[in-house]
Amino acid sequence: MTKTLRDMAVEVLRTADGREKTAISRKHAATWFSARKSGAQLPIGNCTPPDRPARPAQPELLDPRDVPRRRPGTPQGRAAILHAIAHIELNAVDLHWDLVARFPEIDMPVGFFDDWVKAADEESKHFNLICDCLEQLNSHYGAMAAHAGMWRAAEDTAHDILGRLAVVPMVLEARGLDVTPGMIQIFKQAREDKTVDALEVIYAEEVGHVAYGSKWFNFLCGRQGLDPQPVFLDLVRRYFHSPLKPPFNEEKRAQAGLPPDFYWPLTEPA
Repeated sequence: MTKTLRDMAVEVLRTADGREKTAISRKHAATWFSARKSGAQLPIGNCTPPDRPARPAQPELLDPRDVPRRRPGTPQGRAAILHAIAHIELNAVDLHWDLVARFPEIDMPVGFFDDWVKAADEESKHFNLICDCLEQLNSHYGAMAAHAGMWRAAEDTAHDILGRLAVVPMVLEARGLDVTPGMIQIFKQAREDKTVDALEVIYAEEVGHVAYGSKWFNFLCGRQGLDPQPVFLDLVRRYFHSPLKPPFNEEKRAQAGLPPDFYWPLTEPA
């Protein structure tokens, strides 16, 4: 029996080990795009995704306030930065597959699924690139504590596709565009060229993920006759729980379809 796309998404979400999860993710993405290319598109299907994705026993997940600060001046500090990035990338794999699996009541064009399967595939690649860099520093994913709040955005928006698009790609991933150039400089100064190369791949591809969020957010607003900018501000204030922090990478945000009036008003408390 042919697996549907949503069956594949749930399989990824129910896989705990990071390397195994990303291997299954990449395999399913390749299957989806191979079928699309041949003209034999797989059925989207229907399913009930888990409330939370499966997770490995390690890393220990802590309240964000309890995660130790990362100091980039030492190899241990740089390993801690990479561990945090790996954790973000693994959560992103699940967030994108969850977006594929969830909201079956909303009829979306096949291009929506193309975009988020591609994003999940790229996040899987990013996780493995960063894990390889961690191992080069004699560490591994799971060796340190990590942020427990990464899935909160998914839980808060499990019933609201516009909220999900606003908070995950258009706020959380857009934040990556702001901070990644500084991280690239840290590893350039340390002459860790493999990590620089990995971060530059991530930086280039994350622009596309933010752009997918912006595109489908605007698509759904247009379908409902809504003005996207005030709707976006309202949703972020409802679900994000804190002001946005400048400085912003305005060039890359614009490239991804995020104009300044979507984020500057959110720098002040609601």
